Amino acid sequence: MKILYISISGNTRSFVQRLATYACDKYNMKIEIKEIHENSAFEDETTPFVTFVPTYLDGGNGVDNGDTEILTEAMRDYLEHHDNYRYCLGVVGSGNKNFNHQYCLTAKQYAQKFNFPFLADYELRGTQEDLERVCRILAELINK
Repeated sequence: MKILYISISGNTRSFVQRLATYACDKYNMKIEIKEIHENSAFEDETTPFVTFVPTYLDGGNGVDNGDTEILTEAMRDYLEHHDNYRYCLGVVGSGNKNFNHQYCLTAKQYAQKFNFPFLADYELRGTQEDLERVCRILAELINK
C-alpha cells in the first residue's frame, strides 16, 4: 500500500508514520509513504495509493464562504499531474473539529473534484482508535 500525504504542521506526518508502523506490526502490511510538498518533483504514479490531507482554508465558515484551500495546493497539483488521481483509491482527511463545517473540508473537496471516495477522518494527530480504524479501512482496500 502506498500513501501520499502533505503535512503542514507535522500532524499528518506523525499520523501517517504511526499508521505505517502499526500496520506493519499488526497486519504485516508494508506501507510506503511519500510526502508531497511545494518543492516536490512531480512523478507519474503507476500504482494505487491513498491520499492523506489536512484542512487549511482561507477564513469563513466552510459552508457559504471561506472554503478556499490554502497551503495544501501542492497535493492537488500533484494529483492533477498527468492525471495521477486515477490511481487514488480514496482520501483520508484531518483537521480540528472546533472548525465545525470546515472539519476535513479539503479532503471532501478532493473526493468531489477527483471522484474518489472520502475514506475516513481523524482530528489533529489522531488517537490510537483512529489509527486502528484507518488501518482496517486500508486493509479492506488491499483485500478487494
